[in-house]
Amino acid sequence: MECEMPRVNSNKDEIKKYFEEVKTIAVLGCSPNPSKDSNHVAEYLRDVGYKMIPVYPKHDEILGQKVYRSLADIDEPIDMVVIFRKPAALGVIADAVIARGDVKVYWTQLGLVNNEAADRVKEAGISVVQSHCAMVEHRAIFK
Repeated sequence: MECEMPRVNSNKDEIKKYFEEVKTIAVLGCSPNPSKDSNHVAEYLRDVGYKMIPVYPKHDEILGQKVYRSLADIDEPIDMVVIFRKPAALGVIADAVIARGDVKVYWTQLGLVNNEAADRVKEAGISVVQSHCAMVEHRAIFK
């Protein structure tokens, strides 16, 4: 199966700007399992100073933070959504991000590409990063 290449993406300067401007990051698909990438990235983002909000269908707490079942359940502004879900789910997630009206950056982790969803998000005025690891990019820029 051929991997879809991101049509919508950002350069290093744009990514740096996103990290400098955001304060609250929702990690969608944040696993409670410390061996999972989503848990490790969420912990990193929290530890470098972002308010990290885990979104996961189960558990009440992950990494010491209250867990929400969906983006719609979060009752405070979100600046960035970092997504750890299958590409097929990205269309529904894009709709949820757009519906919130407060998300500035829609970020899919390494290997996750859905150009149709990304195009819709970008058309709604939200910045898009596809198929990049938030932790790797942040470390490369700031450490």
